[in-house]
Amino acid sequence: MKKKLLALALALTMALSLAACGGDSGSNADSTGEAGTEENSGASGTAFKVGVIGPMTGGAAIYGTCVANSAQIAVDEINALGGDIQFDLMVEDDVNDAETSLNAYNALMDDGMQILVGTVTTTPALNVVPQAYEDRVFTITPSASGDDVISIDNNDNVFQICFTDSNQGSRSAQYINEHFPDAKIAIIYKNDDQYSIGIRDNFKSEADARGMSIVYEGTFTEASQTDFNVQLAAAQSAGADLLFLPIYYTPASVILTQANAMGYAPTFFGVDGMDGILTAKNFDPSLAEGVYLLTPFSADAQDKMTQNFVSKYQEAYGEIPNQFGADAYDAIYTLYQAIQAAGVTADMSNEEICDALIEVMPTLAVTGLTSAGSEMTWDASGAVSKDPTAVIIENGTYVTP
Repeated sequence: MKKKLLALALALTMALSLAACGGDSGSNADSTGEAGTEENSGASGTAFKVGVIGPMTGGAAIYGTCVANSAQIAVDEINALGGDIQFDLMVEDDVNDAETSLNAYNALMDDGMQILVGTVTTTPALNVVPQAYEDRVFTITPSASGDDVISIDNNDNVFQICFTDSNQGSRSAQYINEHFPDAKIAIIYKNDDQYSIGIRDNFKSEADARGMSIVYEGTFTEASQTDFNVQLAAAQSAGADLLFLPIYYTPASVILTQANAMGYAPTFFGVDGMDGILTAKNFDPSLAEGVYLLTPFSADAQDKMTQNFVSKYQEAYGEIPNQFGADAYDAIYTLYQAIQAAGVTADMSNEEICDALIEVMPTLAVTGLTSAGSEMTWDASGAVSKDPTAVIIENGTYVTP
């Protein structure tokens, strides 16, 4: 069964054009980990209990809070339709830590979670996914992009909205090879983070196959991500004129700041983890001018679905949403479409819901914020099929080169 999420979202835009998005603290997670207000969470006992796990605090909080906020916007829209499918969103903070994430998962299960939208990042996902598989909790992750997320323990219950690390790494190499064919490339990656390692490994494999010139590789860890002067000096000394950064925005902001201080100005090329750098704490966003990102979402896109989402997010939270939020919005609507196709109801057990949703996911075709106007589809492994696109930061916004 193929349905178009785009048509639904456009219809919602018209139907809800006079409705507020809930811009106060009532739409955020409270101290008990529950999100939403009584009037938008569906009637008691009739709503699907959907958990969100991600970093609401700490160094990756830009991702987690945007995921939670964006998921709430989608939930509010769906609940406002007044149909049989209602959602009760519950949010738990994992501080981007694997052990904390498992504790968050257990807390949500104690609260009756039936479906998991999470985790937000890869390393926590690798700790949570085996337990969700054992408990038969259907899991759709907006942004945990590691290839192992959908294959660990041969799980069948986990589906990704984001494209995989292998896709990001190989497509980044392809894009650089096509648009910067003579580039001398340096790579700086985080060697204690599976997300960064996975993208780096696939980038290097594709770059080597294409005969691209990698003149330097440097690494860092969680404990050393405040000083990159040694790596930057080595990259500059090696003649690197393009710096590939398969990392998150927090260390990337430090790299850009320290490169500027030493007068080193290569082309910087990042992946989806760098989305959020423009709002990074204590960072001068002007230093991100000219930075390339491989990302499936641009808040400046002119299609009605994107404009509707971005305007609602800005109204509710006072800032522009990032790609992680767009992934979360798509995750909720994909879940909504899957529930419609499967015919499951909120009074069913999480095991029954899981088995039914697994069966219908490979039959769906979803046009969302992150599918660039095309359709997202899934295979039985849980991998999504869609193409990443590159954007460049110009005048403080993302634009298509």
